[in-house]
Amino acid sequence: MIVTIDGPAGAGKSTIARQLADTLGFHFLDTGAMYRAVTLGAIRKQIDFADTALLISHAQRATIEWQDTRLLLDRDDVTQEIRSPIVTDSIKHIADIPEIRESLSDQQRRIAECQNIVTEGRDQGTDVFPHAECKLFLTASPAERAKRRHQQLADLGRPIPLEQILEAQNRRDAEDRGRPRGTLRPADDAVIIHSDGLTFETVVEMMLDTVRKKMQSLQPEASEH
Repeated sequence: MIVTIDGPAGAGKSTIARQLADTLGFHFLDTGAMYRAVTLGAIRKQIDFADTALLISHAQRATIEWQDTRLLLDRDDVTQEIRSPIVTDSIKHIADIPEIRESLSDQQRRIAECQNIVTEGRDQGTDVFPHAECKLFLTASPAERAKRRHQQLADLGRPIPLEQILEAQNRRDAEDRGRPRGTLRPADDAVIIHSDGLTFETVVEMMLDTVRKKMQSLQPEASEH
């Protein structure tokens, strides 16, 4: 079974998706980390972001793999480094290239083959896994998402003014919604969850309830084959 969780930056998808996967006993796929890894690799190799052909070649050659919760890029642990501000600011140069999106989407589909998996990103339920059995779209107001990000960075010892976070987030939202491919939008059959005023635990329980109901609805169908 494939469970997709899409939504805007700062909605808390990764943390919630990981908890959902752990509770269900499913595998977890952080697709945003894959784009971040390709971006970091391009920065390390000093590839000009205007050189589309070289970026595509780099993305197709890059080896991305997980070891538990650690992400390896060409066998180097980049789990922390992919979250750096420079990667966040540069990822748009990678995510907007259709050939790179298709290459990483193919990898994501291969990873999900014959597995129970929770996958999160921007286009999982629309472009990557349009036939997923359960689709969720997690969102929150811009102010709420910026507030959460502000607190997260402060907890990491990297305080950034809230106004600066909100400005960058709004810019990212516009970029994500304006992409010709991988556009940020809920799938037509997605369950939309607005998390303003909800605790982490409440959101996880809402998602668990949705997934379990979907699993129950699929049982009679499975028994007929």
